[in-house]
Amino acid sequence: MMPSKNNHKAQKNSLNSQDIQYFAKQERIYPKRVWGKYRKLKWLAMIITLGIYYLTPFLRWDRGPNAPDQAVLIDLKNAKAYWFWIEIWPQEVYILTGILILAAIGLFFITSLFGRVWCGYLCPQTVWTDLFVWVERIVQGDRNARKKLHNSKWTFDKIKKIFITHFIWLLIAWATAGSFVLYFNDAPTLVRSFIEFDVSPTVLAFMVGITFSTYLMAGFAREQVCTYMCPYARFQSAMFDKDTLIIGYDEKRGEPRGKHKKGDSWKNRGHCIDCTACVQVCPMGIDIRDGLQMECIACGLCIDACNNIMDKVDLPRGLIRYDTASHMAAEEKGGKEKFKFFRIRTLYYIAILSIVSLTMLYSLVTRSNLELHVLHDRNPIFVQLSNGDIRNGYVLKILNKTHDNRTYKISVSGIDNPKIDVKGAGKMNENKLYVPADSVGSYHIYVSANVKPSKRRDITFTLVDETGKLSSSYDSVFVTQKGK
Repeated sequence: MMPSKNNHKAQKNSLNSQDIQYFAKQERIYPKRVWGKYRKLKWLAMIITLGIYYLTPFLRWDRGPNAPDQAVLIDLKNAKAYWFWIEIWPQEVYILTGILILAAIGLFFITSLFGRVWCGYLCPQTVWTDLFVWVERIVQGDRNARKKLHNSKWTFDKIKKIFITHFIWLLIAWATAGSFVLYFNDAPTLVRSFIEFDVSPTVLAFMVGITFSTYLMAGFAREQVCTYMCPYARFQSAMFDKDTLIIGYDEKRGEPRGKHKKGDSWKNRGHCIDCTACVQVCPMGIDIRDGLQMECIACGLCIDACNNIMDKVDLPRGLIRYDTASHMAAEEKGGKEKFKFFRIRTLYYIAILSIVSLTMLYSLVTRSNLELHVLHDRNPIFVQLSNGDIRNGYVLKILNKTHDNRTYKISVSGIDNPKIDVKGAGKMNENKLYVPADSVGSYHIYVSANVKPSKRRDITFTLVDETGKLSSSYDSVFVTQKGK
């Protein structure tokens, strides 16, 4: 039986009149203050990481008179990076590649062993969010006070507390941005420029952008960054196995849960008193009793909260704890399972880390402070002079990685009695190639020789500094006729 047009129209109007919500509104999380072993570890990690971040640009490292003395510096103007005794040139991009590989594999390795401890203790999003929440708690009060203030009407007291909170947030965000740009400039010089109100528009533009980003991410986005923006939360479970240390709820011991009064018996009931303390302290707003979830950052605050409750009701700690799936399963059967550090997965990671680290170490130890690159002229490929000699042109690129001004001499092997003419600034010069410290010198030279036209010949350019301690070679060709 087909529905009538009137019934169809009535159903359509009924649907249109309904308030259909396709997305739930994000509920703001108000983490409760908790104290315990893991909260202390988080404070320690925050102090150390923030101290490193804010103070590192002011560390000095003597590299000589012609090099910057900032220990950690990314010199965009001269396209170089400095990390204490290591200097990275643009031509050494393989070092940056190695650093990225080590960082990624190192993160996978730690995750396979200890779960998401990076997220819970060292991730910048976690560290700055913790700092912002601390400021919020100091100004507005703990969890219930903050919730009450948020839901209350706008009064002078509410405006004052909100203003103070956001003002301190902006100060922290501005200091964060200021420290960031110090890594790309000489720190004391830039600080002096701020004091004298003589900062370049580029630096100010970066600072405004980073200030806004920090203020937004740590003040408002918070757990949403970890849940929706960070890809690590999506694939971190692929690095877990039964021997990975994760935060877990002992369901066998805790269930059935229920409220508890002092003096009541624990017979035929679990140790979880359903106080939701673990939920109230969680910065992600999850209930760990529902099992391990993608949002969990393994910060351990739920463990501190639960242990404090267990102490109050005179029960052993560990209802919520760091543990492995294999150990939990063994405990249910009455046995024990030791934590396994060496596993197939971890051995793979150790092997990759070792290979990449040794390769980078070898390249750093064996790299020379002098590099020579030679480019053959393309037009003309060669010229036959009036005396019968054949001449080829080349462009020499000389990388002087030392912190001293150097003078070099170039020689050619592979042909008999070669003549070398060095051109610089449009004038014919002697075979003395001057390159300032930490610079790239470019010279156009001509090599001529009395040879018969034949197939092209392989030649080698050798560059030696005036002290004879540094040298570099480069293989090229000497063309004597077209098509060869």
